[in-house]
This record gives sequence, C-alpha cells and structure tokens, in this order.
Amino acid sequence: MATLKDISEELGLSPATVSRALNGFPEVNAKTRDKVQAAAQRLGYRPNRTAQRLVTGRSGMVGMIVKIRPDLSADQTFVEILTGLTAALAARDTDLVLAVDQDPDPVAAYRKMLERDILDGFILNAPVPQDPRVDFLTQQGVPFVMHGQCRKDADYPFYSIDNQSVTAEAVGLLTALGHKRIALLNGDLDHAYSADRLAGFAAAMRQANLRVPGAFMVAEAPSENYGYSHALAMLAGQHGPAPTAFICASTLIAAGVMQAAADRGMSIPGDVSVVAHDDALPLTRAINFSPALTVTRAPLRDACTPLANMLIDHINGAEARDLQTLLRAEMIVRGSTGPAPKDGEQPWL
Repeated sequence: MATLKDISEELGLSPATVSRALNGFPEVNAKTRDKVQAAAQRLGYRPNRTAQRLVTGRSGMVGMIVKIRPDLSADQTFVEILTGLTAALAARDTDLVLAVDQDPDPVAAYRKMLERDILDGFILNAPVPQDPRVDFLTQQGVPFVMHGQCRKDADYPFYSIDNQSVTAEAVGLLTALGHKRIALLNGDLDHAYSADRLAGFAAAMRQANLRVPGAFMVAEAPSENYGYSHALAMLAGQHGPAPTAFICASTLIAAGVMQAAADRGMSIPGDVSVVAHDDALPLTRAINFSPALTVTRAPLRDACTPLANMLIDHINGAEARDLQTLLRAEMIVRGSTGPAPKDGEQPWL
C-alpha cells in the first residue's frame, strides 16, 4: 500500500504538501490538490484514520440512528436506503456508523453518540414535524443532513420530494377523470411526509370544491393488511357511499386496496381507480401489478448519493442553504386509473 512518502516522491512534492492536499486544506491550490488526489488513487493510497484525525480533527465516519418500533421492526424502506448510503459515502472515503434506538427521548441516542466523539456528522431519516433532532444538533454545532423536511422554513441541509404535491397531483388526475369520492390511505402521521401529504390532499380537494368525510382519510404505518381492511370497509359501504378512487401512500397499501376490490367483485379501473406513491422498492414494483399501477414515483435510491455528498460538503464548510434540494415526484399514468363510474360522479354530501 502506498504511503504519503511514495506520493511525494512520485510528484516531487513535500510530504507535508501531499498531506494538506489530501485533507482539503485551503492553502493548497486546486491544481495541486487534483494532481495529488489522482496520484493517490493511481498508487492505491489509503489514509491512516488515526493520523488523519490528528491532522484534520475528523474521523472519516458519519452516523445514522434508526428508530425501532416496540415490536422490534424498522421502516421497510430502511434496507434500500442503508445499502445506497453506504456505497455513496464509501465513494467519498467515509464510513457509515449505524445505531438503533428505542429510547422515547428523540435526542438521547444522538447525545450518547456525541459523547463518544467519533463522528463527523449525521444523516437524519424519518423526520417528524418540527423534529427536535434539528435544534439539538444545531445547538451542538454538529453537521447533519436530513432525508426529508420537518418544516417549511428549513435552515439545514436536506434532500426531499415535495410531498404536498404528491397527493395534490394525484387528486388532480382523478378529478380530471370525473372522480368526486376520493379516499386517502396515508402513512403514519407521526412522520412529516404523511402530514404534508394530508395537507396536499385536503387543499386539492378544497380547490375542487369536494368534501371528504373523516372516515375516508385514514393514517397508519403502511402495510398490505392496512390497505385491505380499510378499503374493504369503505367499499362495503360501512361508512356511507363507497369511494370510486383511492390515493395510497405506498404500493404496499395499494396492493391491499386492489385485493379488497377484487374480493368485492369490483374491477380496476372500471369500478375503482387506484393511485399510489412509489419508492421503487424491488419487491413491490408498480409495473408488475395487474393492472399496472398509476404512481407518483421517486426512487429512494436516488436520494442516497445527494445525501452523502451534501453531508460531506457541509462537513467541509459548505453553507446549509446551498445544500437544499426539493424535487417533484414523477407522475406515471398506467392502467389502474380510469374514468369515474356514473355513480362516482356524485360527491359525498
């Protein structure tokens, strides 16, 4: 394995200059820094973490803490994010340290990790509205990036989709098809994304002058059983006239809705239309549904490289407000949506 001395001899530079270039010191000009980094890659140089921390004060490690539910389950999207983040951080010569948390105090696990003094920053996932982790880490002066947003006036780095537009666009598609009785099967409202999707749905329905009874806006942790049980009750008329369209927070929920419709002898999209949000998870591909599922699509994997780069750039001094990305999900219309049946042209009273 190459050493700093090997690189310095290769380029005719002092070991001190090589070290400063590899560690991003501003007094080394960009041309020299690029030349040193290229030589380090060509020669197979790998930094000594202990020595690197003595020079820069940084460990080359960032953390992510995953909240575990009381039943010991984690978010079903977590493995997809973990895999992508690990690879993206490795490309920036940074390791991901993972911890799990069951403490009711949302900042306790972060406090414990900071006491160990081994991390350069954090990636925050699954934000809640007005997330207390933001104020805690800001007060501690610890760099972080958030996957999602917990408030609209964000002054921290984040990468997120516009979750209000996710449901608003779905409502727009369905109302254009003549649907007036539209139900929302949302995710758990403890999550900021679900609160935003509820707000977007409610605003779009108001704009269309359509009322939604409370029984047709439900929120739970996404699962196929959740979608099935609520859709079955709604389609059976247990809460009044049945919806002719469902907006689902995930493809898992949509799978349950479509099974409930089938068990009621109803066709999709002839009797019921279904729209879902699609995180592009391998085991629930929307294109493989029958009929193929209309979705607002935003692959989770697409967030991994931007999140990794934002955090490393923030650690290196980039301003938080220069590290904020808000994207609109892509609307893909497929076979699960169609014109409202005649009785669906009547709104809920």
